[in-house]
Amino acid sequence: MITRTSMGKTPSGEEIVKFRLQNASGAYAEVSSLGGCILSIHVPDNRGELNDVTVSYDTLETMEAGGGYMGYLIGRIGNRIGGASFDLGGKRYTLAKNDGQNHLHGGMAGFDKKIWNAEINGEELVLRIISPDGEEGYPGELHVQVGYAFSNDNALSIDYLATTDAETILNLTNHVYFNLSGPSCESLANHRIQINADWITEIADVQCIPTGRLLPVAGTPFDLNKLRKICEGLDQEAQCEQMRYGGGYDHNFVIRGWDKQMRQASVVEDSASGRRMETWTDQPGIQFYGGNMISGNTPGKCGVPYVRRQAFCLETQHYPDSIHHETFPSWVLKPGEVYKTRTEYRFSAK
Repeated sequence: MITRTSMGKTPSGEEIVKFRLQNASGAYAEVSSLGGCILSIHVPDNRGELNDVTVSYDTLETMEAGGGYMGYLIGRIGNRIGGASFDLGGKRYTLAKNDGQNHLHGGMAGFDKKIWNAEINGEELVLRIISPDGEEGYPGELHVQVGYAFSNDNALSIDYLATTDAETILNLTNHVYFNLSGPSCESLANHRIQINADWITEIADVQCIPTGRLLPVAGTPFDLNKLRKICEGLDQEAQCEQMRYGGGYDHNFVIRGWDKQMRQASVVEDSASGRRMETWTDQPGIQFYGGNMISGNTPGKCGVPYVRRQAFCLETQHYPDSIHHETFPSWVLKPGEVYKTRTEYRFSAK
């Protein structure tokens, strides 16, 4: 069942709608038409009690005051483009430098700032936008559709679909932040993580732009092939150059065995609530971000500002800065092609 309620109007008078996707057990997810933002995901703990597992927003006012892309759809390009420019089809395209000298998450007014057209199609919420040719410096008129569904076994699926009328680049994702103990919990101390990856994309320095090389995770804090406390890896930050560059975990993991089919990319377990979250995707990479830049200026759902490393992200994606590295999976989308990808966050408790 999907229901809708008004969140209010923007300063320009446009109404923002909140959609609740509720399954047969009463668990539910909430999504806003502003930025396609995931506002909450309420799933049971090991006692059967429902609680929100996202660190996001609960009002239009906090959405407008907040930062950090919390829960939003990201496009046209998720993650970074080095030098805020790229060459395609013999032409140089210049983008906004909104992350030092680099381009981040689609620019100054990316898809997170869009008010998406929304339609309830049975058990799926379908959001659509048209990004005009030249928007934020990108070529091609892009038609984008994102579908959200919440299954009876507590899985939130996100289906991305896009077409273009000119050669362009595209790397869509969602920047949802999780804390499986709930948004009032200020620590990830009870969280263990597993990421099914033998490599990360090496970053050159604190700007987090890939060098083009893959680094093996064996013997490093990035070896998360078995469940490991998040804080255990962070304890090695001072001894690990890559961790120092990222300010902690802020790296793209190369998903093992990628073949464009759905596969499990990660598992997170919370010993306090008993909750477990699996990330499944057909994408080649997953950005594990440990909330290093969350600041006390970000308004929280519980009336208390969020704090550093209170939450984590697992952003399914192609590798960062792929347009500058021929050996990375390609971002290029051509006329006549269909960009199509799917991610699922599957929740359970024990």
